[in-house]
Amino acid sequence: MQTTFGQESGAGGEAPKRARSRSAASKPRRTGKQPGSIALPEEPAAKSRGVSGPGGDRSLIEALANSKVFHDYERAFTEATGLPVALRAVESWQLPHHGQRNESPFCAMVLETSRACASCLQVQEKLAESAAQEPHTLGCPAGLCDTAVPVRLGDRLIGFLQTGQVFRKRPTEVQFERALQLVKQWGVNVDPAKLKEAYFATTVVPSKRHEAVVKLLSIFAQHLSMLSNQVLLQQDNSEPPVITRAKEYIHEHQTENLRLGHVARAVNTSTFYFCKMFKKVTGINFTDYLSRVRIEKSKNLLLNPNLRVSEIAFEVGFQSLTHFNRVFKKILGQSPTEYRTQLLGSP
Repeated sequence: MQTTFGQESGAGGEAPKRARSRSAASKPRRTGKQPGSIALPEEPAAKSRGVSGPGGDRSLIEALANSKVFHDYERAFTEATGLPVALRAVESWQLPHHGQRNESPFCAMVLETSRACASCLQVQEKLAESAAQEPHTLGCPAGLCDTAVPVRLGDRLIGFLQTGQVFRKRPTEVQFERALQLVKQWGVNVDPAKLKEAYFATTVVPSKRHEAVVKLLSIFAQHLSMLSNQVLLQQDNSEPPVITRAKEYIHEHQTENLRLGHVARAVNTSTFYFCKMFKKVTGINFTDYLSRVRIEKSKNLLLNPNLRVSEIAFEVGFQSLTHFNRVFKKILGQSPTEYRTQLLGSP
């Protein structure tokens, strides 16, 4: 894992044009999804709800972030370390820790202007670029550090587990004076005495403890990758009864040559209405959901070394081995053969 320190361009700490264009148009506002978080203009691709590509990965990360397993881990991690933790998509234009429990008091005071937010977003963008292959820690212009751990599906990066807003070494008076001047340049109106108190109250994480924190995040990132398909299939909070019945029907008939019209008739709706409602509620379309159900069943069958992959493909409802291999790798990040080898420990 590497640690670097981000720098702002210009003597006045001017944020880059890309970050400023996202956030300087208006003062940061609150969003209903996460109390205290900064709501920034959503990039066009964020509205996509497919299961592959940036939009699909974003919906998958959203499902994981809303899952019980993540909330349980978040609570345990925060109580054990005293640090915030967030699960964010690869392209995210929100500040991951703002408004969270255990947010740095210094950051909470500073992030009240668009210019301050733009500077933080610049750091987040650099951190995402640096952590694409391995965990990375990046320092902000005020001296605090954030750490990101990649969450991957095979070779595909789908998001990051992130913690931070900490010092790696105890700050000095000289550091605070530099931070104070920077905050003034950002146009933040805050009492210097209170800001100083918050700055020196920020958590200090020494090297060995920091390594342990990153290790915990790395283990959980692997766990999330393995659970991603199950979590997406199990998202059923407050879903309409018609969708619940549809899911049950799909699971019961997944090995058949199932079509959208079959399920729509089974739950007494029109095909058009069912198609629209299913995607709105689940975040993915019927075909992709059915594929995920079949892939989940195939994972259990792959545990039997006496079954050929081709047999498993047809057993779970795929009409060709090529299609099965392609869908399996898209969803789980590896081929059925690679998955079996990993589980059984032999080719």
